[in-house]
Amino acid sequence: MKRFGNNVCRFVRVVTLLLTLTVSSPFVYAETYIVGAQDIEYYPYYNFSSEHDKGLGRAILDAFSKKTGHDFIYLSMPVRRLQIELTKGNVDFVFPDNPKWYNQITHKLGKVYSESLTDTFAVTLVRKENQGTELSHISKLATPEGFSPAKWKQPIKNGSVEVIGVSSIYEGLRLLQDNKVEAFDVEYYAALHFIQRIQQSDAFVADLTLPNNVVSFSLSTLNHPDIIDELNIFLLTESDEIKNIKERYGIEDTTQLKKQLMIEQGINKNALWDPL
Repeated sequence: MKRFGNNVCRFVRVVTLLLTLTVSSPFVYAETYIVGAQDIEYYPYYNFSSEHDKGLGRAILDAFSKKTGHDFIYLSMPVRRLQIELTKGNVDFVFPDNPKWYNQITHKLGKVYSESLTDTFAVTLVRKENQGTELSHISKLATPEGFSPAKWKQPIKNGSVEVIGVSSIYEGLRLLQDNKVEAFDVEYYAALHFIQRIQQSDAFVADLTLPNNVVSFSLSTLNHPDIIDELNIFLLTESDEIKNIKERYGIEDTTQLKKQLMIEQGINKNALWDPL
């Protein structure tokens, strides 16, 4: 009941704000905020350290900034440091974030999350010749440093899988190529970006018989729920613009992407990984 009540209150607050904006100048109180961002290159979703294209997430937030007048300053930092700086008040927001990512630093502090800016498809990448490998045959799993491969929680907990943290997607691909790990937990398009760059398109496959799931990327805050409400309204009312941004970055709907990969791998629904 408590969770239901919180959702109702949040819905009422968003609707009230939306009604207010229809009879007054929208987004009157424009201010400057600091966004703490992961310092890993996870293009096309984000690469905040880039001097050129900073990715889909930044493009959506830039569109929001243009619409509202809010100015966002971005600070790239290690994944584990983001939540610490958020609690200290040194950053106002964190991107990307997700309410399902457990973090003992902030999980009891009432952190507020926006609706999803984009959905991503986290997959298990293997060498192509190892496609169809059973999960029980995987003992070493690469994953970006600071990330939590939740879908691998049980085999990690029972000690059958060792997690190898990597500082970049390129490092994870290199470990996989050199057979130093059997699998790489990574987002599909982010991996594809690097695979195409190193011209190894035929070397790896996102094996759908192994752990995979859809992960939402949101903006989070401890102290500015009003800005999150504004962002949620923007995501709702400017859905066409956001769709165009995603198309520009080549991001396909995750449901369609999964169907496409099933066809490419010649598997049916019965062969898909089942977390249960």
